[in-house]
Amino acid sequence: AEPVLLISAGDYLSGSPFAWLALDGQAPELELMLALGYDVITIGNHEWDYGPDVLAEYLQAAGYPAAADRTAIVASNTVIPATHSLAALGIQSTYIKTLENGLRVGFFGLLGEAAVGYTPSAQPITFSDQQAAAAAAVAELEAAGADVIVAVSHCGEDEEEELAQAVPGIDVIIGGHTHELLEEPLIVGKTIIAQAGTQLSHLGMLELSYNRGTDQVSLRNGTADRPCLLPLDTSVPMDPAISAQVARLTQDLNQLVERMTGGRFSDVSQTVIRTDFPVSDKPEFSEITYGNFITDAMRIIGEQVTGEKVDFAFEAYGVIRDGLTPGTLPGRAGQVTLFDLVNTVGLGSGPDGTPGYPLISAYFTGEEVRRIMEVSVLLSELDGKNYFFQYSGLRLEYDPDRAILFTLPIKNLPIPTTRAVLSAERYTGSGVQTENDTDYAPLKRGDEQLYHVITDYYLAAYLPMVGEILPSLGLVMKDKDGNPLQPEDCIVYRDGQEFKVWQAVLEYAAGQPTGDDGIPAVPNYYAQTTGRIVKLDTLPIWLWPLVTFLVVLCLLIFGIRRWRRARRERTMRV
Repeated sequence: AEPVLLISAGDYLSGSPFAWLALDGQAPELELMLALGYDVITIGNHEWDYGPDVLAEYLQAAGYPAAADRTAIVASNTVIPATHSLAALGIQSTYIKTLENGLRVGFFGLLGEAAVGYTPSAQPITFSDQQAAAAAAVAELEAAGADVIVAVSHCGEDEEEELAQAVPGIDVIIGGHTHELLEEPLIVGKTIIAQAGTQLSHLGMLELSYNRGTDQVSLRNGTADRPCLLPLDTSVPMDPAISAQVARLTQDLNQLVERMTGGRFSDVSQTVIRTDFPVSDKPEFSEITYGNFITDAMRIIGEQVTGEKVDFAFEAYGVIRDGLTPGTLPGRAGQVTLFDLVNTVGLGSGPDGTPGYPLISAYFTGEEVRRIMEVSVLLSELDGKNYFFQYSGLRLEYDPDRAILFTLPIKNLPIPTTRAVLSAERYTGSGVQTENDTDYAPLKRGDEQLYHVITDYYLAAYLPMVGEILPSLGLVMKDKDGNPLQPEDCIVYRDGQEFKVWQAVLEYAAGQPTGDDGIPAVPNYYAQTTGRIVKLDTLPIWLWPLVTFLVVLCLLIFGIRRWRRARRERTMRV
């Protein structure tokens, strides 16, 4: 039999509700990965979601540093202070594994530039330039006698292609971060790049050969009869030992959910809601039906918990991990379980250390609400889809091409126009905001009235930092009397506990009208979008000065011609 290596490119912690057990002192994902025999893993951006202290406790719970002899962790551009507890847990810059046939395979790990942007909780851990770290790692591995060099990369395929071009000597890149499913590996020069999607939807398989004479690695599969991807679905039988571990972890998760919901929910496999259609998280950079569902839940349930009318709710696309897909199991067609539901909105934690970002309740002026919309458009243009906001209680028209006037070349600082949002209206009706509603009032620039806004803790902590860099987009969270507050002062509590986004969505779903089967059903108005976010193409803002100049020039020419004509007529009469 040929040697086989099992590798993960990161993001095993966070996202799934099982990750919540990390906040309860367990390491469910890594425990299973060790049992499955993973050889090498790296650290993705979501491993930092709960902060480096929790990550250190997570690795310790899984048996590190001793477990590094079984499953090596490579993180070559992760800079860990010597005084931090992570420094003593066996994380390596490079690693060489000698296979049964004598081949020496060298590994290094990277967190990409884009991924680093999603690690706000990683301090005091920092990250060095990935290409410089890769070049140093390749040199170190070559000097140590590695025959084949593999980069375990949480960078995404674009950065990985750039890496392959910039750093010679990398034979294979096992990639992650962007959740892309590469049906066939990318070949860049002599480097093979593979990525197998997300959430174990597929097992990536690379059959490789190494020629000692030419020092070349070749790909042997990738054809229809020898694919590079194996779907991991119900057709793949479960290993009994792994099933037993999963059952034990599920019991622990059920107890945690029961504790957090005050006994209302106690089984992650229980059906919460039924839907006859997908409630989608696509397309990107757009209003999405599941975004409407989530923000409606935040606004309506947030109103119930705070006891005060909520005008607006907003959530970032990057916090929405998936849509609601009708179940297809026999006897459960169309049903959505508690696990599936909270899996879509269960990221992060609050200051209390319990799972999920808590709701934030704060007041902003109408002008600041418009700035929030401008921030969404600007950040989406600069950093991609994750900062494209979804809204409840609003509808707006915008042109993304008007977001940035120009960028200062020395500081690479974008100068926003604050004119990307063409119009905005607030919903003045009650209940859910549907397509045919006419209950709207303009939300004008300069509006100093205070409005009650619900969002999540992550965004509430992030948004004010935008204003520190770009004062024209400054925001100040306030109480209903206009007194400034910090994000920690705005956390929503119920029964003395932080009230989470996932709890709002769960309770909103469970509170929908029931169908003939007695199960709450997703209302039909979530089958399509409702015109809350409308993209328009207008005149680019950089053309405004030119158009103004041309208009003035035309008026000037027209005036001069009229003046000359009038002068000639007076001369002829004389």
